[in-house]
Amino acid sequence: MAAFRILLVAMLIALGAYTAVTIANHGWNLLPVFFGDLAAMEWAGQFNADFMSFLLLSALWTAWRNNFSMQGLVLAPVAFFGGMLFLAIYLLILGFRAKSISELVIGPMRAAAAP
Repeated sequence: MAAFRILLVAMLIALGAYTAVTIANHGWNLLPVFFGDLAAMEWAGQFNADFMSFLLLSALWTAWRNNFSMQGLVLAPVAFFGGMLFLAIYLLILGFRAKSISELVIGPMRAAAAP
């Protein structure tokens, strides 16, 4: 679990720094670039479609892990739009609370019920 936490912190720092530089150089104008690349039907757009699928999966997992409760439904769009910056922080918090990897991934209630 320690190596996983180190990886998450490294991702958070690297992506946070990269995001800060990108915003400083290009502003917050992500969506027109993102969807423009999708509309161009080139490799950048293919990557964006693939990445958006991961974002959707992350959002659905976040909602599912929280049993589609109000908290999960609020966190799901944060996961979708926050990407790895959200997921790294969320997994770090859950990782410190979890007693096992299965509890981290599926939640304490499901982990207790699993055979």
